[in-house]
Amino acid sequence: MLLQNTFVHHVHLWLKDKADKQKLIEGLYTLVPITYIRDIHIGVAAETFRDVVDRSYDVSLLILFDTPEAQEAYQDDPIHLLFVENYAKPLCSKVVVSDSVNVF
Repeated sequence: MLLQNTFVHHVHLWLKDKADKQKLIEGLYTLVPITYIRDIHIGVAAETFRDVVDRSYDVSLLILFDTPEAQEAYQDDPIHLLFVENYAKPLCSKVVVSDSVNVF
């Protein structure tokens, strides 16, 4: 199925301390009730070992939004802001975000 009218927000997170993985995952689950989110996937690196696969991150977050405006509203949502302050900033050494929109 071809996704249309979709804003994709993909976040890869690297932990300062690997022992905090479950805590970070629990924090990511606090984002689920945000109403601007269409779909959400919280995961870890799959057991795929090809040269083009980056498995260096600890946890990933993939969110689908209906519009760029919904993604912008998500950024300012109090639940998201709490996640950033209580989980991402204290637990993560690196965060990389890739946002994309449909070509057609």
